[in-house]
Formats: sequence, C-alpha cells, structure tokens
Amino acid sequence: MSDDFILDTDDLQRRMDGAIANLRTEFSSLRTGRASGSMLDPVMVDAYGSMTPINQVGTVNVPEPRMVTVNVWDKGLVGKVEKAIRESGLGINPQLNGTIIMLPIPELNEERRRELGKVAGGYAENARVSVRNLRRDGMDQIKKAKSDGMSEDDQKFWESAVQELTDDYIKRVDEQLETKQAEIMQV
Repeated sequence: MSDDFILDTDDLQRRMDGAIANLRTEFSSLRTGRASGSMLDPVMVDAYGSMTPINQVGTVNVPEPRMVTVNVWDKGLVGKVEKAIRESGLGINPQLNGTIIMLPIPELNEERRRELGKVAGGYAENARVSVRNLRRDGMDQIKKAKSDGMSEDDQKFWESAVQELTDDYIKRVDEQLETKQAEIMQV
C-alpha cells in the first residue's frame, strides 16, 4: 500500500453513524400505537416567556403501554402544557387530573399504520442517500489520490474498503426499517 495515502475510514464511519443516529431520532417521532415518552420531544410550551421542551416543565412518564403522563411542576403552566399537546398535531386528547396531564394513546387503524410505514420508508431512504453520499466522498478522495500517483492495487483496496463500509451501513438502515415497520404494523 501507498505510504502517503491513507483514507480516514474512521471519519467515514463516524459520519455514517451520524446518519443512523438521525434515522433513529426520526423513527422515535413516529407514533406506533404504543406509548413512548419520546413522542412528546418535539412539543414546545410557551413557559416563562420562551418556548421550552415539555420535559423541562414537568416529568414525562409511561405508566402503562397506552398511557403517557406529564406531571407539570408549576401549576400555572398546566393549561399551557395541555394546549401545546392539543395543538401539536399528535392526535392525542389530553385529560387533566390536577397537575398531572394524562395522554391516552389510541389504537392506530390499518390505513394509518400503512401511512406510517411509508413515512418510515421515506426516512430510511433519506438515510441510505446520506450513506451513499458519504461513499461518494470517500471514492472522490481515492480518485484524487490515484491522480496523485497511487497504485492501482491501493486504489482497489481502498475502494473495496469504502464499499464494504457502505454495504454494512445500508444493511443497518434496512434492519432498522424492518424493525420499525414490524413495530408499526403490530396490533
């Protein structure tokens, strides 16, 4: 191998890990008919003059599979938290019980499950595109090194290393999608 060219595969791997982490974040925002505290992560409350995440104005719990509760610390914010949840587009109708807001999670119908499966597929495709773009970046670095005098054997070695890494991450994206779609379709 060429002593002067070493592809930073750790950097490529770190960036591909970022694409997978982003995919997990997007998947966690999809409601699957099962209660999850992370479904409230995108909801912001107008508290003390600024937009604040719900988990900074109360405790979010999942006491049972189809129920999320928010125990609001400041009684004056209960109405604002309830309004923020109602207007968030999550399709959940909050119920008040003192400073505790209960969020019963309704069953998903078959049509909605299919829609969510398609959304999950879109998220996975975006992750695949990100991984492929990183592959292209790696291949471009190799081509540049080839034009700077890298041997053909070294070029083939690095190209196969980048391709192997890409295939591994595409497989991970597909596995994540399969798991999420199974979770969505589970009744």
